[in-house]
Amino acid sequence: MTRSGPRPFDRLRRFVGPIANPAYSAAVALRNARFDTGKGVRRLPVPVISIGNLSTGGAGKTPMVAWAVRTLLSAGLKPAVAMRGYKPGGSHGQDADEAEEYRRTLPGVPVVAQPDRFGGLRKLLDSGEGAGVQCVVLDDGFQHRQLHRDVDIVLLDATRDPFMDRILPGGDLREPVESLSRATAVVVTHAESADRADVARMIDRAREINPRLLVGVAEHRWDRLTLAHGGREDIQPPEWLKNKMVLGLCAIGNPGPFLVMLSRAGAVVQPMILPDHDPYKPVTVARAVEAARRARVDAIAITEKDWAKLSLLPADTWPAPVVRPRLVMGLRESESEIAALITGAVRR
Repeated sequence: MTRSGPRPFDRLRRFVGPIANPAYSAAVALRNARFDTGKGVRRLPVPVISIGNLSTGGAGKTPMVAWAVRTLLSAGLKPAVAMRGYKPGGSHGQDADEAEEYRRTLPGVPVVAQPDRFGGLRKLLDSGEGAGVQCVVLDDGFQHRQLHRDVDIVLLDATRDPFMDRILPGGDLREPVESLSRATAVVVTHAESADRADVARMIDRAREINPRLLVGVAEHRWDRLTLAHGGREDIQPPEWLKNKMVLGLCAIGNPGPFLVMLSRAGAVVQPMILPDHDPYKPVTVARAVEAARRARVDAIAITEKDWAKLSLLPADTWPAPVVRPRLVMGLRESESEIAALITGAVRR
């Protein structure tokens, strides 16, 4: 499997985990037991489709949410997207990086990005912008149990097997894998970066926990590149990267698949990995510029999420074109079944 390599605080986790894990596990169990009784759960007047995962970091939620939204739109339905806000970073103030991306890639779809998702959605549904909204796609919603959901889709990253991981803080699991018992469906993501045997084992383990699960397998690919340089943008095929020296700059939860896809496109990659949701302060940008100059790169490759912040910088900041691959996700298994699951929940 592809790994992103050692991450910050991994050494500290090995020492802290055995002490803190039991307390964290007990707190998670108590919290879930409370929600299992229905206490503290609020219901919206429209159906909710939750896309979430068991682990911290990126499992491909953003492209999966986009796939779900486009599936609903193509079925003639009107969805909205809801997520929690993170830190200031884009032109929309407190919105998350992903909210900027959704607004760019899903024009016309209302996006609510704030910690109180129920309150934000009620405000949207009562507004003119929310008129006609028939459902909500909840970004990172598996642990946000305060909001009732009609479908719970959990993503399992094929490059970071949750069945081999531990619960926080010793590992990356937000809650035990046994929580899949309350999921409606599981989608194994980044399958293109893992062996089929590994994917099959993950599916078997998930079905041991919940035999009723609908299971899909998703692959990611790049269908085009957007090059920004000198205040202009240009569209190129992914093959443009072949044999080019590239600084792989990213601040995402799991950078492994991004770097692997750069290499598979033929780029010679110099990685610069930052913490998830890094704010790209001036000192960090200066480091990236110096790294690009020192390596004499032909391009600086970033994700669309990173562009939400970096697009605000002057065009002459960068010594080379800034390349944003457009990531698209497709389900190679159970696509029609999962599409029917979410559209059926809304129509019912």
